[in-house]
Amino acid sequence: MLTDDTKEAIRAAYTRLKEGLPGFRARASQGKMIAEVAKALAEAGGAAVIEAPTGTGKSMAYLIAGVEVARAQKKKLLIATATVALQEQLVQRDIPLYLKLLGIESKVALAKGRGRYLCPRNLLMAANSVNDSGQMGLAGFDADLALWSKPPQERDKQALSKLRTAYDDGSWNGDIDTAPQPVSDFIRPMITTSAGGCTGRRCGQFMVCPFFAARRAVADAEIIVANQDLVLADLTMPREEDGFGGVILPKPDDTLYIFDEGHHVPAKAIDRGAADVHLQIAVRQLSRLGRQIHAAYSLADKEVIGKLSLDAGDEKLQALSDALEELEKDIRLAWLPSPDDDEPMYRGSLGQLPESWVAHAGMLSLLTGEVQRWIGAVRRTILEMTEGGPTHEAISRELGMALERIERQARTWGAWSSDDREGSPPLARWVTMSVDQQLICHASSVSAGGLLRSILWDNASAVVMTSATLSAGGNFRGFADAVGLPNDAVTLSLPSPFDLAAQARLEVPALRSLPDAREEHTQEITDWLADNLDWDAGNLVLFTSRVKLDRVLQKLPIEYVRKVRAQGSLGKAQLVAEHIADIEAGKGSTLFGLASFGEGLDLPGKLCETVVITQLPFAVPTDPVGATYAEWLESRGRNPFIEVTVPEATRLLTQYCGRLIRTETDRGRIVLLDRRVVVKRYGERMLRALPPFERVIERV
Repeated sequence: MLTDDTKEAIRAAYTRLKEGLPGFRARASQGKMIAEVAKALAEAGGAAVIEAPTGTGKSMAYLIAGVEVARAQKKKLLIATATVALQEQLVQRDIPLYLKLLGIESKVALAKGRGRYLCPRNLLMAANSVNDSGQMGLAGFDADLALWSKPPQERDKQALSKLRTAYDDGSWNGDIDTAPQPVSDFIRPMITTSAGGCTGRRCGQFMVCPFFAARRAVADAEIIVANQDLVLADLTMPREEDGFGGVILPKPDDTLYIFDEGHHVPAKAIDRGAADVHLQIAVRQLSRLGRQIHAAYSLADKEVIGKLSLDAGDEKLQALSDALEELEKDIRLAWLPSPDDDEPMYRGSLGQLPESWVAHAGMLSLLTGEVQRWIGAVRRTILEMTEGGPTHEAISRELGMALERIERQARTWGAWSSDDREGSPPLARWVTMSVDQQLICHASSVSAGGLLRSILWDNASAVVMTSATLSAGGNFRGFADAVGLPNDAVTLSLPSPFDLAAQARLEVPALRSLPDAREEHTQEITDWLADNLDWDAGNLVLFTSRVKLDRVLQKLPIEYVRKVRAQGSLGKAQLVAEHIADIEAGKGSTLFGLASFGEGLDLPGKLCETVVITQLPFAVPTDPVGATYAEWLESRGRNPFIEVTVPEATRLLTQYCGRLIRTETDRGRIVLLDRRVVVKRYGERMLRALPPFERVIERV
């Protein structure tokens, strides 16, 4: 529990902060947050969910409480965020400032996933595999092991050269996010690696590897900042001795966790368990894998590996390939998508698939397991060889990545052929068809609650989740279900430190149509923007679909289109930078964006004086994970629209509204062009849940 000494240390830290930060203003919400974070982290198995609106000063609040409790308990403080931007803010600004103000020293480390670090071995191989003529440097059998999927263009070679020079001369530490030039989507897979493609200590570049340097820094650190994906990945990794977690990051029972941007956690946890198999690609990859295994047997000079001769292994690969093709035939016979479907999908109602598909999946699960064990044995044999060269390195990498692909297949077929747990939501199981008519099989959990209970809440020393939007107007039921929150956890919604009633106005104009009348609603949005938006100011217009955004752009008068910066036309950072430059130069600029522009965009003052929300952000009804969960709730006599859809849309709507008021001096208006908040029964509930802006609801 929280001792008197720790309470005194927290009070002293807060005093130093008040005295040392220029322009600091005491805020009741921040003080309350410090107290609740401290209480939760100090209690064994403590759990708290705290909604802290913009302006609360939540990062300093959880640092004051978290650092002092961690020091008192001699535990690690791990801060998990959803975005690179917040990680960099914490590591480069907030944490150093806090430690400086308090006059204390503490080792701080930034932990990212392996894919965010350069693989020096792959950089060398990528650069060396291109000869002066720009053709592939590897030929014949070795070409099957090459990094490049196609000959690189001149700009790719130049980019590689710059990255290699910067890394070799020490001006770049190998962090992909701080690369001396942007790393293209084509080059990135060439110069990074996955866990399967990494040979660890056996790699000749191990001692200089940026990823392992970062891991060593994490092991020594007292404060760790990591992305949520990495934290969830670590928590789901089995330890050699017992339990889960503590493989990449510190052990959960030695760690105090703070999840900032916590509203992302449920979706990220669901994604951790999702799996899919592109049937035709899987068959082609097995053919390539066979050639790589032949090379491995030749390199090892062995007739039998993993109790299988090469011929016997080939037969297993062929059996797996045949079984994949048999499943594909069965699916195509049973399912004929409508030609009108833009994105054809077959979803099993309540997660249940046709019996013959389940039987195929059961056989595929067995065959995949056998192949998985064999490939693992072959790779271990290659890794244990004392002498190696480029081909040895390439085969090790390729077999490791093949194991990852096979493991994803194994999870998919295991999910398709297993029974759902009684009383728990079923797995979502579905098939999609790509634009080139190829079939992809999918499986996913529909709720992260059970997983998070076992790997996080029941496993960690203490956990706090925080964000500007976690509840629906103070009601945490939806979020609590989504993350499996313990019954005794603290939930707290803090009031905004801003005078929102005086600073912002929420308007609902008198549109005649609702969004389901697509063309009429699109036209009314266009007319309202043309007639009522101040095009000489800074504005943000948010859409729920790319189609509607594009249609409005097509319909707007050209003089207004020239002042629009639409998401997708350039990178987000460049669009925002150009928007800021125009506003500061006294010109008008309006950003058109989708959901990602409704969160994390910080445009204070004149940079954003009007936020237009064109439509309530309800989840896409065709989402197979959400649809399966909704079916399960309905089967138990519950109302998924009221329990899940409306609260989540309310949370997102609150998030979108939060783009307007970023400081105490901001002023502006939020315009909602969706009359469902007025004419639908659930709309009144959504309006009540929004912050206390002045409201102007026009009569039709």
